Amino acid sequence: MALRKVFVGVEAVLEESASAMSMNDVTERWNDCSVEDEVPALPNFLPKRNPGAQLVMDRIYSPLQLFQLFFTGSVVDTIVKNTNTFARMRSEAGKRFLWLPLKAEELYSYIALVIYMGLLGAKNIIDYWSGKEIYRLPFPKSVMSRSRFQAISWNLHLCDPEDDRENSRKKGTHAYDRLFKIKPLYNNIVSACKTYFHPDRQLAVDERMVATRARIGIKQYMKDKPTKWGYKLYVLADSACGFTWNFFVYEGKSSLATGKGLSYDSVMQLLDLSLLGKGYQLFMDNFYTSPCLFMDLLKTLACGTIRTNRWGFPRTKVNDLSHRDQRGTIRWLRDGKLLFVKWMDTREVTVCSTMHKAYDGDAVLRRVKNPEGEWERRRIPIPAAVKDYNKYMGGVDLSDALIGYYNHLSKAQNKSPLSQKEFRERLVSELATQSSTSGAPEPSTSHAPELSASTSHAPEPSTSAISAGEPCCPEYFGSDAASGRRVCALCKLSGLKVKTKCIKAQEAKLCSDKGNSL
Repeated sequence: MALRKVFVGVEAVLEESASAMSMNDVTERWNDCSVEDEVPALPNFLPKRNPGAQLVMDRIYSPLQLFQLFFTGSVVDTIVKNTNTFARMRSEAGKRFLWLPLKAEELYSYIALVIYMGLLGAKNIIDYWSGKEIYRLPFPKSVMSRSRFQAISWNLHLCDPEDDRENSRKKGTHAYDRLFKIKPLYNNIVSACKTYFHPDRQLAVDERMVATRARIGIKQYMKDKPTKWGYKLYVLADSACGFTWNFFVYEGKSSLATGKGLSYDSVMQLLDLSLLGKGYQLFMDNFYTSPCLFMDLLKTLACGTIRTNRWGFPRTKVNDLSHRDQRGTIRWLRDGKLLFVKWMDTREVTVCSTMHKAYDGDAVLRRVKNPEGEWERRRIPIPAAVKDYNKYMGGVDLSDALIGYYNHLSKAQNKSPLSQKEFRERLVSELATQSSTSGAPEPSTSHAPELSASTSHAPEPSTSAISAGEPCCPEYFGSDAASGRRVCALCKLSGLKVKTKCIKAQEAKLCSDKGNSL
């Protein structure tokens, strides 16, 4: 009997709540432009630093100096040390290859060739050193031999090899770090992005795909991106100039998830308000936008397209937008600080915002049919939220374009602006000449400690994969055996100027008996 009374009480509560929800749906209705909306009170914009580059503004920085802000001397020394250690470990494991200890200056030359290859884009790496008439590229040969470039590529290691082995033993557990191999450089670049630039008020959040053919578990597929397969990065960028202020690589399902969804966790991880400040305006697409996220952003204003099946989106159909409505028709509904707007363009556009008024009288040109059935350009109403979204959402796309194309950079002093192509060409030239100079001093900044200009490197391992008694490999391997005669690398180090003749072999090209005769 008592149990029955409990069930009756629960049913009464459910009926009452359902009735209240239905009454709420009835009282809510979508408004049109004739109904005036309230103007939201916006917080003042209080950034931690003045927006823009955090450098000494009365100085002119060379491309190499700007590059060294992100690839600091300590990072370069770490890469050199770990690469030499990894090469020694491979040598001790029985791998046969010619290896001379890597130096910091030589790593700069290697990076110069990598950027150079991005400028020219030959089909294969060996084409840059090819002796064929249609190639004949003198620059790669003047910087580094092909065999040396390939040897560095095979042994390049960013993290400590011993620590990498220890991390590999943790595979399959929560302690395993999938990004451990790139952490020294990865953490330094993220820190430099935040240190040497402060974004303006408008920010954009989006994904970026970095193409790769590697067979790795964190590789993702996105059908709507120009790059379908690759590493997926979540990016926070300045909407005005496209500068990437913060990013992280998506590693898969995380054990630290809040339970509110990947989109919610991604935005919260990208926003570092302790460094940014207050009053920022954040723009995002419908993957991220949700009423829960917007309410939890506190002092940060937000605007973005939203999916109508999101939890918290109004369910009422009273005076709703119809697919038969004319282009430019607006419907809006306010729920506290949240504004929901529907606008008919070529299709229905749905936006959520915490910073806009429903309609400010703005208009945009669109092609519409007149009463005679003819197409003409006419100004139609557009909500302020949609207008600002179209204006500021492209920050990450602009950043992607700057990475992939040769768009112009902003002017500095009275100099003419450098294009992306010109910047990379000068950077390649300066990096390639690092080995012949004592090392240019790294630029000082007004908001960050001056970086060390030391080009010292870790102690070089004195081991080689080939013993002194064995035949040694030539320093240069050409595609044409007749043009591939150079001084043997190991003999050159020993002070013996012996000309070597390359013998084409399947695995390695060794010095011939005739060439080694003294």
